[in-house]
Amino acid sequence: MTAKRSALFVLGLLVAAFALIAAGCGGGDGGGGEATALPSSSCTAIEYEGDGDADYVLASDFPLQGSSRTQTEQIVAAIRHELKSRGWKAGDYNIAYQSCDDATAQAGKWDSGKCSQNANAYAANSSVIGVIGTFNSGCAIIEIPVLNQAPDGAIALLSPANTYVCITAAAPACEPTEPDKYYPSGSRNYLRVVANDGYQGAAVAEYAQELGVKSVYVLNDREAYGLGVATNFRDAAESLGINIAGFEAWDPRATSYTSLMQKIGKTDADAVFLGGLIDENGAQVIKDKVATLGPNDGDVKLFAPDGFTTQATIDGSAGAAAGMYMSVAGQPIDQFTGTAKEFVDSLLEEELAGKQIDPYAIYGGQAAQVMLDAIADSDGSREDVITKLFASDVKDGLLGTFTFNEDGDPVASSGATVAITMYKATDKLETEKVIFPQQATVDAALGKS
Repeated sequence: MTAKRSALFVLGLLVAAFALIAAGCGGGDGGGGEATALPSSSCTAIEYEGDGDADYVLASDFPLQGSSRTQTEQIVAAIRHELKSRGWKAGDYNIAYQSCDDATAQAGKWDSGKCSQNANAYAANSSVIGVIGTFNSGCAIIEIPVLNQAPDGAIALLSPANTYVCITAAAPACEPTEPDKYYPSGSRNYLRVVANDGYQGAAVAEYAQELGVKSVYVLNDREAYGLGVATNFRDAAESLGINIAGFEAWDPRATSYTSLMQKIGKTDADAVFLGGLIDENGAQVIKDKVATLGPNDGDVKLFAPDGFTTQATIDGSAGAAAGMYMSVAGQPIDQFTGTAKEFVDSLLEEELAGKQIDPYAIYGGQAAQVMLDAIADSDGSREDVITKLFASDVKDGLLGTFTFNEDGDPVASSGATVAITMYKATDKLETEKVIFPQQATVDAALGKS
């Protein structure tokens, strides 16, 4: 090798070394030198504005493209807001942050391949101390097993939004291998701050009964979440004496649902329930329901769970969603008081100026607080973070006072954790009622009675 080529070779090695250092440091005024960044193909540049170097990376995992984007961007804003308020610290540990996208432009929603790719990136990065996510239950059941077996120890996954029952607990509607198959190590690494769909199914059934519904046709989008919440609603409705006129799936790839709605029209159904996501061609389902069966608050009412409860449903259906009843976990933002109201006001002022805040932003903020408190109380190991998460005892938090059971589900003493809000669509979501469903109805939704 000539001297010139040797010099170029050495120069190349130096450039590569500096590139690796830069990748590890990422962005942010504080540097984040000790924490290794996650891939830019899915995640934002590493964020860290604290003193010294970041010790760990906290990641979030949500669909940042498609119909859910408005909701998930606000969750990200809430997490970032909480980190800023703590000076990018959790106890003695300096925490950097990366927001990762589990959606693709082609899918326009969460994508199974992207969820798998993200999970493997977290598992391979020893700097990742925990993940806040996912938004969609279908993505969670892909990521949990990967994080459960991460080479440097299981990684905690804490969700502000997953409601599919079978992620954490067995129920008649679950597969025989659920939920155990999601935890191959035999130990749990997943928790959520939101109530499962037993509560949502029960609340919507009780509200339908209150509105005088006698018979309902239940549809689902074939996804784990959609089929799950449809089953929970069906079982709760039956326990209340509501007739189930039919139970089937709609094809998300269909161009028209007119024949399906005509079929429903030949039954005695005075309501339709849509178990699933607006992303699964939900706007067309709504349009064809109205065109065939009339207004959503008329002779055949239309109900849907939180997979539809977004402004995107109203905007995407070109007015057809008017009169539709939709539910979401938690209580309306304007009913928050104390600590929760202070957080909302601060979030609106500093991060979301001029925007209408989404309920899931508060769940994102609560998840961030619980995760950062667990990291602060830990010895810095992933295993101890998980232990401290399960031992969390939240008092007067953003969602009230609650703990977690051994499955990772919240157990509320007070507050919004098990509240379900019913909305009615106009040109926006209008609050109808906050429901704390009866335990007997919840048990029925979960197949316990």
